[in-house]
Amino acid sequence: TTPTLQTLFEQLGLDSDQASIDAFVDSHGPLPEGVKLIDADFWTLQQAKFLKEQLHIDADWAPVVDELNVLLHEAN
Repeated sequence: TTPTLQTLFEQLGLDSDQASIDAFVDSHGPLPEGVKLIDADFWTLQQAKFLKEQLHIDADWAPVVDELNVLLHEAN
């Protein structure tokens, strides 16, 4: 199965319906310029570790993690 934002949120233990994803992005974004997604202070250690590992190994999750990164840096 190809990962999606919804399945990424499920993997992170977060509510994964579209309204919850939108609310998360609205409440946590925009991230300041220069702050990496994996370094944001709202992740638990486990969540940050998962995100970092997925990007590091360029896993199937990496494009979705990148998508979340863009959303959180563009959020208004």
